[in-house]
Amino acid sequence: MGKKRRRFKQTDPLDKRLLQFAEDMRKRADRKPPGDERNSLLKRAYNADQAIDLERQLRHQ
Repeated sequence: MGKKRRRFKQTDPLDKRLLQFAEDMRKRADRKPPGDERNSLLKRAYNADQAIDLERQLRHQ
């Protein structure tokens, strides 16, 4: 038999978790010098913002 998946209930809503993730990525990017690593962190923050917008649109349809 295969491995048993670890499952747990999320306590915070998805948009709140995504917002926290985006803020964390921006803070980490602020501490990096200009370059690929900083751009990657900012892109992850941007993608999280886009996911927040999409989730809100889907929730309100």
